[in-house]
Amino acid sequence: MAKNFLELIIGSFDDKKQWRAYVARVKALPEQYRTAVDAIERYLMHSGDTPADWSRAATMFDDLAELFERAAADETPIRDIVGDDPLEFVEAFVSTYSDGGWIAKERERLRASIARAAGEEPEE
Repeated sequence: MAKNFLELIIGSFDDKKQWRAYVARVKALPEQYRTAVDAIERYLMHSGDTPADWSRAATMFDDLAELFERAAADETPIRDIVGDDPLEFVEAFVSTYSDGGWIAKERERLRASIARAAGEEPEE
């Protein structure tokens, strides 16, 4: 019961463990690969492109770590991974996992709220 109550307040322990494992994998990367992953992660967190569904986001970040772990093991240059335009790489990468991200969720919430305020039935 205590675990369920705590998880209700602070979130899933398993999700937190999974995130910490991802962070540890990234920290173990050689510096240039870690720097690249940190930059991609920062962009994804601020862009709103990160999937809103945690399981999709977790898979995406795990796959990102795996991609760079393999590249580091093979000594693949960073530009060979992300190409000339890192934004193009990230957009292609995240499109595989995207559910619209939190921004899509917020857009729908705005539409529904305005429809309710206008006395209309929100579309299901």
